[in-house]
Amino acid sequence: MEKKSIIEAQEFNAKHFTKRILFREGESTVFVLNFMPGQQLPAHKHPGTNVYLMVLQGSGTLTIDGVPSEIIEKDVILAGGDEEFAFINNGNDHTTLYVMLNKIPDERYVQNI
Repeated sequence: MEKKSIIEAQEFNAKHFTKRILFREGESTVFVLNFMPGQQLPAHKHPGTNVYLMVLQGSGTLTIDGVPSEIIEKDVILAGGDEEFAFINNGNDHTTLYVMLNKIPDERYVQNI
């Protein structure tokens, strides 16, 4: 077992959002993204990966494939890696997103048992 504190990973920087990795094992990574008001995550993709997000605190606008959606504390989101997503903290408080990236097996290499 390995235990970590989210509180220790909630580091905010006035110049840019922060990313703090909690766990990395095989092709899975778990981390938190911390945003001060006005900070944003540029649009990007994670091909071949499922992206799971949970809003631990705060709020903002998550844009997936050009469609904006307001997200608030305790919301959970699943985005496919081929979907382009971005985030902006357009609120007045700090926002922390818990993120888990999981590689999707390539079906060409999965054997049927």
